[in-house]
Amino acid sequence: MQLGKNIFELRKKNGLSQEKLAEKINVTRQTISNWELGETSPNPEQLVLLSNIFHKSIDELLGNEIKSTESKDQNKNSIKNIYISLSVICGLIAAVWSFCANRFRYIEMLHIVAAGMIIGICLGILLHSILKYLKK
Repeated sequence: MQLGKNIFELRKKNGLSQEKLAEKINVTRQTISNWELGETSPNPEQLVLLSNIFHKSIDELLGNEIKSTESKDQNKNSIKNIYISLSVICGLIAAVWSFCANRFRYIEMLHIVAAGMIIGICLGILLHSILKYLKK
């Protein structure tokens, strides 16, 4: 059991004997031994005490992996920002070029800027795909 293994490793890491840990939690040494062997498990109050003693969350003690949705949302926002940035940069380059060429009407310049922005989005998708492939 993951919990028993974690209790054993954290106890050793903190230099505590089973007796010392048992004193802090108000249980017997045999109880600590049973937890470490996976024969029994601490009750919720004892889990809170273990969490405080070892400075670990209860999820960490239990061996639960916490999948953060925050980091996924942050990644999505970062990718969205990359697409927006590339489309703006390509749109600006197209705008400057069409303005400096001095041979296009305003409606044509707008089409060129829109095309530049679409090219920027395509570049973003392409770069994202390449980076995803390289990550694998």
